[in-house]
Amino acid sequence: MQRIILALLLLSSPALAAQFECRVIGIADGDTLTCLTADRKQERIRLRGIDAPERKQPFGERSRQNLSDLAYGKTATIHWTKRDRWKRIIGAVWVEPADCPGCGHTLDAGRAQLASGMAWWYEHYAKEQPPEERHAYEFEQTEARARSVGLWRDPQPIPPWDWRRGKR
Repeated sequence: MQRIILALLLLSSPALAAQFECRVIGIADGDTLTCLTADRKQERIRLRGIDAPERKQPFGERSRQNLSDLAYGKTATIHWTKRDRWKRIIGAVWVEPADCPGCGHTLDAGRAQLASGMAWWYEHYAKEQPPEERHAYEFEQTEARARSVGLWRDPQPIPPWDWRRGKR
C-alpha cells in the first residue's frame, strides 16, 4: 500500500521526481525514444529540455541518428516528473558513454544532443528543468553555436517550433 501511495505522489507532484531503468529499443527522432521497462512495458520518452529538428527538417535525420548512436540498444536511467498530453514521459535520459565502458549511466543524452549541435535548448520549458540541468543545457547550446557545430553551421537555422508552425 505504501508503494502505491508513493507512486501516486511521485506522479502527481512536479516537485518530486521518479526514476527507472529501461532498455532503449527505438528512436523516433532527435528528442524522442522508446524503451522497454523491466516489466516488459514500452514507454515513449521525450527528452526534457530540448527540441530537435523534425525528421523532414534540415539536420532532422542527423539528429535522430546521433541520438540513436548515443542510446539505442543501451540500458538507460530515466529521471522524470511528468507525462505530456500524448502520455509520453518527459525526462532526462542517462546512458553509459560509448567511450567509457563500465562508467555507468553518466551521459545525459539531451545534453549530448545540445553539445553536438543536434537540438535546441527548449527555453520555453526551462522552468520544468532542475536549475543545474537548465544551466548546463543553456551552456551546451551556447558553446555549440559558438563552435558552429551541427545545425549551427546553418547561418539561419529554423527552430523546430517555428518549423512545425510552417515558418520555413
